Amino acid sequence: MGAYYLDWFNLFFRWFHVIAGVAWIGASFYFVWLDLSLRKPPQWKADKGISGDLWAVHGGGFYEIAKYKLEPEEMPKTLHWFKWEAYTTWLTGMAMLSIVYYANATAYLIDPSKVDFGSSIGAISTSLLFLFGSYFIYEVIVRSHLGKNSFIFSTIIFILLIIACWGSYQLFSDRASFIHIGAILGTVMAGNVFFGIMPAQRALVECVRRGEKPGKEVADLALQAKNRSLMNNYFTLPLIFTMISNHYPMMYSHAHGWLVLVFVGIITAIVRHYFNQKHLDNHKPRYLVIPAVLTVLLIIWMRPEPIEPLPAVTAAVAAETATPNSVPPTTDSAADGSTISNDSVSNENITADVVPVTASADDAIMDVVHTRCSTCHAAQPTQQGFAAPPAGIILQTPTDMKTHKAKIVTAVQTGYMPLGNLTKLTDEERQQMVAYASGL
Repeated sequence: MGAYYLDWFNLFFRWFHVIAGVAWIGASFYFVWLDLSLRKPPQWKADKGISGDLWAVHGGGFYEIAKYKLEPEEMPKTLHWFKWEAYTTWLTGMAMLSIVYYANATAYLIDPSKVDFGSSIGAISTSLLFLFGSYFIYEVIVRSHLGKNSFIFSTIIFILLIIACWGSYQLFSDRASFIHIGAILGTVMAGNVFFGIMPAQRALVECVRRGEKPGKEVADLALQAKNRSLMNNYFTLPLIFTMISNHYPMMYSHAHGWLVLVFVGIITAIVRHYFNQKHLDNHKPRYLVIPAVLTVLLIIWMRPEPIEPLPAVTAAVAAETATPNSVPPTTDSAADGSTISNDSVSNENITADVVPVTASADDAIMDVVHTRCSTCHAAQPTQQGFAAPPAGIILQTPTDMKTHKAKIVTAVQTGYMPLGNLTKLTDEERQQMVAYASGL
């Protein structure tokens, strides 16, 4: 029953995570577009301290938006802060990480072929250290003098993320590796809001309320907040990809999955840069052409090896294989006293129809399926942590294998299944299952 309730918690937090994520990312996209779309205001607005304005139409009405250089003429009584979208996204994301990957660590977090943690506690502790250790390193860099130069800062963070991608693949299951990089990006983005952007905004607001001119301390906070906002801007699309990545095993289960993630990060960041430039009226199509070319190259590089199905055999060959040559054919007496060879009778009934596999092949493969797959993919799973068969797929008979053969080939060939190779499916068994399913 525990798995049943965990499924409900997963559904609950996933729903709120999506809502909060959409709100946060939507607000981020909006303000980036807004800042880059502001135009020089007329002189009478500039005299009031307005640095840029924008007119828009939406929902049957006109909107006038103005941005002040520092403080408005009069401090408004109600000031909207955009922070809870980020905090809620991070909190619900951590809740989902705990429910899916920590509560079911043996199934989703651990891959014994990489690191045998010995216990779920060891794996969870490593995961938390990897996540918050990465964030601590980021905070040290962003608060140092390196964080004041946007180019140097961005380059260092990019290199560290490549190292993190590689490191996650050495420690955790393929699926968990992508999620950990997403968790690092999400933690950095939420931390940027909590530790950098919000303090800078509070300091500015306090100066305005006291009628003071912002000093060097506020200016330093503003510069740090700007670089943090730059990170959040370019992290947005890679973060969205990692949020949906567990639906695409062909990506994270690739033999060089960490490198796939790096390429996807580069592609999505370049696309983000294109939109940033476009909002500044700098139309540079190359920033769309480059990621398009890189995507095509990635698709070609990732293509799987051709599948060789088990060779088809005729019923005659199957029958001959099943009957040893050393056993003489039996005879029966006919009504007229003559004898009829059973061998000749059976040969008359043999057709040249091709059958995909022999009964012995069925038995051999089903033994593997029952041992490696049916613990989860059964009407009543026996694997701890599963209240129902994943995706409703039941694999207990050759007919089940034929029904789901397309999914089996993809999942087994990419290494997506078994999850974390929990049942220790060998490479030889994996090849046999793929060949068998392909021939059905």
